[in-house]
Amino acid sequence: MTETTKRILLVDAFSYLYRAFHAIREMRSPAGEPTNAIYGVLSMLKKLRQDYPSDYIACVFDPKGKTFRDEIYPEYKATRSAMPEDLASQIDPLVEAIEATGWPIVVVDGVEADDVIGTLAYNASQAGCRTVISTGDKDLTQLVSDKVLWVNTMSNERLGPEGVKEKFGVPPERIVDYLTLVGDSVDNVPGVDKVGPKTAAKLLQDYGSLDALVAKADEVKGVVGENLRKALDWLPTARVLVTVKHDVPLPFNVDSLTFRGPNKEKLLALYDRFGFRTMRDALLKDDAPSPLGEGRVEGSAPPSRAVNSAQPASVPTPPPTPTASFVATRNYETVLTPEALDKWVAKVEGAPLVCFDTETTSLDPMTAELVGLALSVEPGEAAYIPLRHTYPGAPDQLPFAATLARFKPWLEDASRAKVAQNAKYDCHVLANEGVRVRGIAHDTCIASYVIDSYQRHDMDALAMRHLGAKTIPFEDVAGKGAKQISFAQVALDKATEYSAEDADVTLQLQGVLGPKVAADPKLDRVYSEIEMPVSRVLFAMERNGVLIDSQLLAKQTHELSEKMLALEHRAYEEAGQPFNLGSPKQLGEILFVQKQLPVKKKTPSGAPSTDEDVLEQLALDHPLPKILLEHRGLSKLKSTYTDKLPRMVNAKTGRVHTNYGQTVAVTGRLSSTDPNLQNIPVRTAEGRRIREAFIAPPGSKIVSADYSQIELRIMAHLSGDKSLIDAFGRGEDIHRHTAAEVFGAATADVTSEQRRYAKVINFGLIYGMSAFGLAGNLGIERSAAASYMDKYFARYPGVAQYMERTRAEAKEKGYVETVFGRRLWLPDIKSANAPRRQGAERQAINAPMQGTAADLIKLAMIAVQGWLEREKLATRLVMQVHDELVLEVPDTELSRVKSEVEKLMMGVAKLDVPLVVEAGVGENWEKAH
Repeated sequence: MTETTKRILLVDAFSYLYRAFHAIREMRSPAGEPTNAIYGVLSMLKKLRQDYPSDYIACVFDPKGKTFRDEIYPEYKATRSAMPEDLASQIDPLVEAIEATGWPIVVVDGVEADDVIGTLAYNASQAGCRTVISTGDKDLTQLVSDKVLWVNTMSNERLGPEGVKEKFGVPPERIVDYLTLVGDSVDNVPGVDKVGPKTAAKLLQDYGSLDALVAKADEVKGVVGENLRKALDWLPTARVLVTVKHDVPLPFNVDSLTFRGPNKEKLLALYDRFGFRTMRDALLKDDAPSPLGEGRVEGSAPPSRAVNSAQPASVPTPPPTPTASFVATRNYETVLTPEALDKWVAKVEGAPLVCFDTETTSLDPMTAELVGLALSVEPGEAAYIPLRHTYPGAPDQLPFAATLARFKPWLEDASRAKVAQNAKYDCHVLANEGVRVRGIAHDTCIASYVIDSYQRHDMDALAMRHLGAKTIPFEDVAGKGAKQISFAQVALDKATEYSAEDADVTLQLQGVLGPKVAADPKLDRVYSEIEMPVSRVLFAMERNGVLIDSQLLAKQTHELSEKMLALEHRAYEEAGQPFNLGSPKQLGEILFVQKQLPVKKKTPSGAPSTDEDVLEQLALDHPLPKILLEHRGLSKLKSTYTDKLPRMVNAKTGRVHTNYGQTVAVTGRLSSTDPNLQNIPVRTAEGRRIREAFIAPPGSKIVSADYSQIELRIMAHLSGDKSLIDAFGRGEDIHRHTAAEVFGAATADVTSEQRRYAKVINFGLIYGMSAFGLAGNLGIERSAAASYMDKYFARYPGVAQYMERTRAEAKEKGYVETVFGRRLWLPDIKSANAPRRQGAERQAINAPMQGTAADLIKLAMIAVQGWLEREKLATRLVMQVHDELVLEVPDTELSRVKSEVEKLMMGVAKLDVPLVVEAGVGENWEKAH
């Protein structure tokens, strides 16, 4: 395959569908069926093939059901309105028509169309094949390169690398950073508040990359800086959500993606049904081209709804070969009698390792009720014990309490080894029923994460990747959307097939993943000494929850409401009339018609935009936009925190219980959802007041303990730089020390401005900031920035050597490691795409620092929780935020706990520089911090 002879043409089908539906006025068939979307898509596909004749083609549709993004962020796409009925009714006939024209249709279960397109485009580029992606989705511009062209047939827009840069202000390799900052309102992915497209582009132009921007977040001024700092914990998740994957397993062969020629008989019938006379007449002409391009390709396969060959994708290389054969024999049993129960109790008590899995009423671990229990003791053999299936006609089931009591001794026996997929959730469910599970020896989700954090870790993905097995989707047994039923309503035969398979597959996965982890001492250390122990700590923290002052939040809500009301009146006065501050139409009329303010940009429909980026620009010279921005900021604070947090208080415990994601961030850091306690705003007075609502009960205090300058200390250790190590050893202000080194001044003579410069340099360089980025950040000439960099590396030669050494090792191995052996893979480190490769090289430098910091805080959690349990103290860990642990401490234990926690955190590892921990005490989180 050579660059000039092969091309693959990929169509984002749902982008076409929506745009055609809204672009063409109502059309109906003779029978009254809506047909505007069908007509528009078929017309666009016809022209597309004429304009871009290609060797391989495909229409890629989104699958039904959830994908990994929904698991990472349950609110993903939650704000999307339901598809209009007139559009939904056209999907099936459109698919039938596309197939009849000869286009292959691709649908991959559990994988969004964007990720299928991204994988095909990436593999094609690696093979020297050119790709044309036809879509209106700006997210896919991140795939553009010298071999990938982005085409919007609705606007006749073609974007190569330079076109992307001209349109968005950043090159394709920075589109992910750009989208992370801006967010995606269509998919309900928040970005940084008040950072619109122009602001995002300017920030990335100034700092070079998102990582460099994050490193310098403390230096970004104004509202943008405040909102950036509020969003720092969220940005890694946002980046994952907006990043189009290019490494998903594809269950088909690219050779099947060829034009198959029209099925004329079927097309004629469809055109008659739709009333498409022009298309019908063209098809009837012998010398006319087929509706969507050239004629039938000899030997082409018949059309099908979805490409589903058993062969893996081959554009240009197949996905990873499964590492074991799936034991397909299914001896699955529904346990409904005392005799069958006795048999399975004996099996689990006699097995060296048992997989267990719970079926429940909810995804919320603190409120979910047990519906049934699945067990597997050997590959191919599993059972489902239904306990609370309540649908009409459901068979009699074993008594709930008595049956659970039979398994309770085994479940609570720490010496009986158990394995599960995401065991923390199952432990919560059983704890809700009064069972404290012990003896979790393995967790396949965590094992996969330790092996390669960049991959998906849900069971369906693991089964396909490691066993070559396709598992039953939840939607197949419970339905989806508004029609989805509770698992308690699922028929027992379906429930058994689904649940027993979960247990069976998980046990088989352990047979693959367990030996892989155990064979590598470094991975085994991370798995056995960090991830598995910290999972138990996270379980305890989640059940502990944190107490909040709902009355204080209600008071803050009232105060925010009053401030917002005052701002509304100021806005009315400035506008000269009342109006709906949330109405873009009314706001546009006032700003651009009545006040004649300059139009900065337009919406897709052509109306003047009133988004935050526009308002920020207008606010520089006009008071009304400034008032509107302030109102929006308070409104978001109110809706996200003061209104929402009290509603999330658990009715039974009176506390807020977050869920810590252990297998989400690729660097090893924890995430927090429902609610996100790692993203409480702290840069504004109103934001800090939110933390005042996180309180200790009477007779207790909040203790906050966090590591000081942890990543710079890790850099000193990793680089072995003597000057840095000595400075930390002496307890010096590291930024003042760097300023003295770079500017050739005595430490005592360093000015505040020089220290600020040094701080930018210290953080910027370890995040891969270039001289251009440093110059923009400091507002100086590039030559001056380059001079500072040269002086920095001259004074700290160990840092320069570390960077070069790490880049070389990353290129050789494909990954970097933390101090503790955590492996952080860099998929693009050998990419032929220079910007992607350079980005991976920057990641290679910083990832060991971020990952080591994550390892340290996890080790601290393990040490602190272990000490609390050994000493039988009443103190409880209630939160983990960044490099900080938050505890709820009785007054009688306060002095002892504060002192010991600091010692424990500083003693979890011995680096070449001292670990410093600062602990504070207060009635609430804000006062303790």
